[in-house]
Amino acid sequence: MKKLVLSAALGALALTPAALAEDHEIQMLNVGSDGQPMVFEPAYLEIAPGDTVTFVNAQGAHNAQTVDGMIPEGGEGFRGGMRQDVSFTPTEEGVWGIKCMPHYGAGMVALIKVGDGEAPNLEAASEVRHPGRARTRFADLFEQAEADQGETSEEAR
Repeated sequence: MKKLVLSAALGALALTPAALAEDHEIQMLNVGSDGQPMVFEPAYLEIAPGDTVTFVNAQGAHNAQTVDGMIPEGGEGFRGGMRQDVSFTPTEEGVWGIKCMPHYGAGMVALIKVGDGEAPNLEAASEVRHPGRARTRFADLFEQAEADQGETSEEAR
């Protein structure tokens, strides 16, 4: 009987990380809640490794895919189909750049920070060049990520 109880307890502990994983949604929109055209909403998200992010095609002809050079080391990019929802579950800590391919130049981009600590690829990812409005939107998103990273560093002290 003790072996059965111990086995059940160990089994429950093994499942804990998966049970604690969260699901997040990012909407793909023609017009955001702030009136801005061609957006992911939210455009910035902080998650834990193992959480799942689903990009929901709420309006229009959109897709979600990773941006070359904006994936943490060891991470695997993804490319969702047009007009389709797509989910991914990153396990590597760092920042992940996301774009809607047909609206990339119009600024339809998002940034996902995975993990609580400093993002190891933050500097390299922030140096990637982008077309049109994507450049200014990513600059704003990186400011947000750097501010959040600063808050995390202060909390650790």
